[in-house]
Amino acid sequence: MQYSEESRKKTIIRTSIVGILANVMLALFKAGVGFISNSIAIVLDAVNNLSDALSSVITIVGARVAGREPDKKHPFGHGRVEYISALAIGGIVLYAGVTSLVESVKKIIHPVTPDYAISSLIIVAAAVLVKIGLGLYVKSSGERVNSDSLINSGKDALLDAVISAATLAAALVFTFTGMSLEAYLGALISLAIIKAGIEMLSETVSKLLGEPGDIELLQGIKATVRSFPQVKGAYDLILHNYGPDTYNGSVHIEVEDSITVSELDELNRAIAIEVYKKHNVILTAIGVYSIDTKDPEVKKLREEIAGRVLSHEHAKQIHGFYYNKKENSIRFDVVIGFDAESRRMVCDEILKDLQSAYPGTQFQLAMDIDYGEICKDE
Repeated sequence: MQYSEESRKKTIIRTSIVGILANVMLALFKAGVGFISNSIAIVLDAVNNLSDALSSVITIVGARVAGREPDKKHPFGHGRVEYISALAIGGIVLYAGVTSLVESVKKIIHPVTPDYAISSLIIVAAAVLVKIGLGLYVKSSGERVNSDSLINSGKDALLDAVISAATLAAALVFTFTGMSLEAYLGALISLAIIKAGIEMLSETVSKLLGEPGDIELLQGIKATVRSFPQVKGAYDLILHNYGPDTYNGSVHIEVEDSITVSELDELNRAIAIEVYKKHNVILTAIGVYSIDTKDPEVKKLREEIAGRVLSHEHAKQIHGFYYNKKENSIRFDVVIGFDAESRRMVCDEILKDLQSAYPGTQFQLAMDIDYGEICKDE
C-alpha cells in the first residue's frame, strides 16, 4: 500500500507521540519502584524507557525535516535525514547499554540487597504487557510506512519487554529464595541492549553506504521495462536511494537496430512514465544497446560467445553485444558476481579464452557491476 508523503509523516509522528507518552509513564513508575525496592535492574529498566522516549522525539524531528520540499542545496529532497535519525536512535540504545553495564558491574563488586513489595511486582508485570503492545504497534506502523526509525523503536520496545520480564523473574526468585540476581541480571540486560544498538547502527550504515534495493522492486521495474514489445532486454538497473521509498534510477534497454530516433525517444518517455506510475521510481536515464537484425551470422556468433562466457564460474550475464565486421572487433559487457574471489581475474580468464577460440578478433570486455545479484527472472 502506497502512502502519500503527508500521510506517512502523520503516521510516524502520531506513533512516536504514543511511544513518548507510554515510555515516560513507564519510566516514572519503574523509577519509583526501583528506588523504593533498591533494585538496580528496575532502575536501569526505567532509564531505558527514558531513552526510548528520547528516540521517539528524534523520530518526530527526523520525519519533519525529511518531509521538507527539495531546495537548491538539496535538490533530491531531505529523505535521508530519516536514516540519520535511525543512527541517532541506535547510538542512544548503544550508549544506554554501555552505561547500564558499568553500573551493573559496580553493583556486582559492591552488592546491595533489594526489598520488593507485591505492588512493585504488579507494576513491573503490567509494564511487560504495555511494552509488548507498544513494541508491536510501533514496529508494525514502521513496516507499514517503511520507517527505519519506527522499526528500530519498535524492536527496542519488544526488547524492553523481555528485559522487564527477566527483571520480574529475578524479583520473584529473590522473593521466594532470598537469592539476589539483580546485578548479574543487569549485566545481561546491558549486553542485550548493546547488541541491539550495534545491530541498529549496522543496518542503517549499510543503507547509507548504498544497497542495491529490494529484489522485488528491482524485478518489478525490469518486468515493467521489458513489457514494452520493442524492448528485447533490460540491464544495468541502478537505483539511488534518497530516503525511504524515494528512488531515482537508470537502466539500459536492448532494442533492434531498425528503430528510428523518434520511435526510441517515444519509447523512452513511455517507459519512464510507466515505471513511475507502477513503482514510484524516477528513471533519470535510459541507455540503449542495439541488436543487429540484418545479419544472421552475428546472431549465431553472439549465442556462441554467450555460451562460452557463461560457462565460466561467476559469469552471470553478457549484454550490449556488438560485432564490427570491418574491424573484426567484438565488444560487450560481462556481469561477474560478487562471490568471485577476484572479479578482475575472472574477466581476464574470459578474455584469454575468447582470444584463444577466435584468433585475430579484437575483444573489448567491459566488466559490469552485478547490481542486485541479477534478478532471478532473467
